[in-house]
Amino acid sequence: KALDAFAKSTKLGKINRERVEIPLSTGTMPALYTRAAGEGPHPVVVYCNGLDSCKELLYWSRLPEALARRGISTLCVDQPGSGETLRLQGLPVDPHSESWASKAVDWLEAQADVDPKRIGMTGISLGGHFAPRAVAYEPRFASGAVWGANHNWREVQDKRLNREGENPVPHYWAHVMWAFGAKDMDEFLAKSTDMNLNGHMDRIKVPFLVTHGATDRQISVSYADDLYDQLVNAPRREKVIFTAREGGVEHVGADNMSYGRDCIADWFAETLGGVTA
Repeated sequence: KALDAFAKSTKLGKINRERVEIPLSTGTMPALYTRAAGEGPHPVVVYCNGLDSCKELLYWSRLPEALARRGISTLCVDQPGSGETLRLQGLPVDPHSESWASKAVDWLEAQADVDPKRIGMTGISLGGHFAPRAVAYEPRFASGAVWGANHNWREVQDKRLNREGENPVPHYWAHVMWAFGAKDMDEFLAKSTDMNLNGHMDRIKVPFLVTHGATDRQISVSYADDLYDQLVNAPRREKVIFTAREGGVEHVGADNMSYGRDCIADWFAETLGGVTA
């Protein structure tokens, strides 16, 4: 019903978002494609979920609108372990995000309105693991950014088991086991071993932006420092920590998402050749 209502609102509101299906090695990856205004070919950004979001919420973060105003299209994806791909197809999280991100790039390269040399990648929350990993291993990405750095999510699980930090939801452990396709905690911990970006970030050789809230209670701001420090081969790297002065201090700027949204949109406008002020 929710998907039907969303599709109906898209049609009746004549909203700039098209549902598409991207082939995977198993199943498909449903996505929402928001086109930049004007004649193409345009740059485009692949935008992926966190642990418990969906492509519709990605659209409602308003980042696709912000990018479209800057002449950049957006592909919001329900990657394995999220949204429809998990709930309707049963496809679990794949820590090696390049496996599905490369399929998104394949699809984009076949679109007449896309400039294949100007494809970027970003992710929100746990997407702060998936996006850097994908950019590190998929050489066709020309720029990257994270809306919240998840540099060592496996370590975060160990800390949560020791009751360090806050669980995002009360049923957290049941949720992550489901998302990872694990039958018990031991299997989940084994499957999440590779949710760690240490030793991979030196592969990134394109511009990369790290954003994080100063008082994020779910994922420590120290992980933003780790990610930034390891981007040693990026020709341009920036780190933006949102403080109480401007807002956006909580996890993925939940208290004020406008700063993260505009920061990331401006970054891609600068690094992918979109429209800047």
